[in-house]
Amino acid sequence: MKGFDQKFRDFPDYILTTTREIWEKRGLMSRMQEYYHPDVTIRTPRGIGFGVQAVADLGMETLVAFPDRSMLSEDLVWSGSPQIGLLGSQRLLSTATHRGSGSYGPASGGSIRFREIADRYAKANRICDEWRVMDSGAVLAQLGLDPQNWARDQLPGLNPDSQPFRPDIDEVGPYTGGGNSNQWGEAFATILDQIMQGELSVIPEQYDEACQMSYSGGREVHGWTEADTFWLGLRAAFPSAQFQVHHKVGMEETLMPPRAAVRWSLTGRHDGWGAFGKPTGAEVHVMGISHAEFGPWGLRREWTLIDEAAIWIQIVSKTG
Repeated sequence: MKGFDQKFRDFPDYILTTTREIWEKRGLMSRMQEYYHPDVTIRTPRGIGFGVQAVADLGMETLVAFPDRSMLSEDLVWSGSPQIGLLGSQRLLSTATHRGSGSYGPASGGSIRFREIADRYAKANRICDEWRVMDSGAVLAQLGLDPQNWARDQLPGLNPDSQPFRPDIDEVGPYTGGGNSNQWGEAFATILDQIMQGELSVIPEQYDEACQMSYSGGREVHGWTEADTFWLGLRAAFPSAQFQVHHKVGMEETLMPPRAAVRWSLTGRHDGWGAFGKPTGAEVHVMGISHAEFGPWGLRREWTLIDEAAIWIQIVSKTG
């Protein structure tokens, strides 16, 4: 790991250790200043921010509401080299108790579980670029909050120059790569592209019949019909939106099935009936990150996250 602290065995160890030291051990600002570049760019569906303080503010907002949050790293799909930098797509499963009042309303004491996927680019022992998608739909549902009403409550506090995230406010950061050319990343990106082109027949063709999916909103489902339902509901809501793959990584490791991570987006109008109700014509940008595992009968497990709350914010900003 040239350029990285010698205490790290490899890049997965670097990502897991920094996550643990910053969040679970509450190193927070001191550890962020050690592991994040001073000019880091962080992008979430809610907005874009710059510098270590922006990363800290985003994390502390969540910790105020969920101070006992635990973060279990389920997987890390990565590519690159220490010389040019490494990008890892980390999938996290969090459990927490709603003990603090904040953006999710008064403390309710409710227990929740949700996932988050973060793409992090690091070089010379510092994280320089980050893309992060949290399953806000799962959080809102478990707290009994209506997503449209919650989204309307957020509108007065938004900064239109940086919130929510959309292509026209993005900034080019130090990472401009597209991932690697591994066959599994290429295969998964092709599957998603075919789905978004309306070729839903790719699901029974390429997915294992007993496939297991974890979708935004905390959905844990199985089988071709459930995969079809999720992807059709999303695409039908934005039928004219442009689908774009921004990053794809595939991996083959000992004791692990072939895996892939793809970061993608949909950009366009909410002009169809689908997962987000009556068409409004609102301009919407959907940031998505998907992970997949492959087996002898095709794609056997999939995790896809979008920030449903951020999508509703964009819709209600149009409808009022």
